[in-house]
Amino acid sequence: MKILVLGTGGREHALVWSLARSSAVAKIYSPSHNAGILRQAARVEVAPTDLTGLADFAVSEQVDLTVVGPEQPLVDGLVDVFTARGLLAFGPTQAAARLEGSKVFAKEFMARHKIPTARYRIVEDAASALAAVSDGSFGYPLVVKADGLAAGKGVVVAEDERQARAAIQDFLIERKLGAAGARLLIEECLVGREASYLVFADGNDYRSMPVAQDHKRAFDADRGPNTGGMGAFSTPGLLDAATERRILSEVVEPTLEAARAEGFPFRGVLYCGLMLTAAGPQVLEYNVRLGDPETQAILRRLDSDLMEVLASVARGELSHVRPRWSADASTCVVLASAGYPGAYESGQPISGLAAAEQVEGVVVFHAGTRQGADGQIETAGGRVLGVTARGATLDEATARAYAAVDQIRFDGRHYRRDIGNRSSSKSPV
Repeated sequence: MKILVLGTGGREHALVWSLARSSAVAKIYSPSHNAGILRQAARVEVAPTDLTGLADFAVSEQVDLTVVGPEQPLVDGLVDVFTARGLLAFGPTQAAARLEGSKVFAKEFMARHKIPTARYRIVEDAASALAAVSDGSFGYPLVVKADGLAAGKGVVVAEDERQARAAIQDFLIERKLGAAGARLLIEECLVGREASYLVFADGNDYRSMPVAQDHKRAFDADRGPNTGGMGAFSTPGLLDAATERRILSEVVEPTLEAARAEGFPFRGVLYCGLMLTAAGPQVLEYNVRLGDPETQAILRRLDSDLMEVLASVARGELSHVRPRWSADASTCVVLASAGYPGAYESGQPISGLAAAEQVEGVVVFHAGTRQGADGQIETAGGRVLGVTARGATLDEATARAYAAVDQIRFDGRHYRRDIGNRSSSKSPV
């Protein structure tokens, strides 16, 4: 089979790496400059935003399956465009992608179907927003969320009214996120332990993936600003059986049933970002694609053929497939550029990649890299690498990941030193 993988980051490198292991995959294409992806995929000279051009390429090259990594093409309707051309694509339709593309749509969807989530208020003007953060309805901390896609920068956990007002100023008044900030959600701040619960779904059936735990804050002990994710781990036992049953019966199954009832059967990956509160699991957000860096940790535990799984989802035939997951654990440590998640510089040479991958159980996934004119791999993003290890236990996987991290150097490198610590990702985000 010929596979086209869309997206440029660590999640997409993990997808390419996993798909390349399939004996059924003959060739992989990618419109990315990511140096890790291009070790295993042929470069496609089509802009990632050119949906018609990508469909033309898939037709001309007789691509058998297109795998969409990031959210923007899904929200833009790539799957609809490809389907109309008779092309097989993995991911939800534009209608289903609204679950991620609009936080307001997702909240109202949850309210209609009684799916547990935080109390909230929708605001569309500054006066209403400022009233919502000052009238005591939510207390502090509270959460300010931009409605639209904002590349992980649209959520602020405000510890006091000053911070809430600043977020409103940035998002709604100054429109620093553009149209994404035209509407806001003001929410109560849920407290508990975060978990990412992901399922493959084909419109009728679903298959759960191993649970992963993300680390969003920039610095150790969950301090500093939110990021796209500074690391993740996945290990058996992250959820007890009773909690997982509640997630399935109260969140996953009602969500998939409601999507069918509303006329957009969900095909692809449904990502439920959860807070496990004293009252039970509550939905922080939906994503409509694999997470990043959860994907890196999760796919290191996959023992079956990813291509078979993705193709079966896209065809609506998931009932025929049961993915096999290892009982091993995995840990992904993100190495980031200086300044991330704020402004950062690119073009820093990276050394030690080969030595890092000599550590047992380690794969280094490239998130923001490129190959320079001299052949040297260099930084090209805020999150640069996802150093991912698998081991018999979480402690072993974590030790292997950090042993590999020690081999890698680039100017300004920073990373968290507590990834894989079960108690270090409890921030109310």
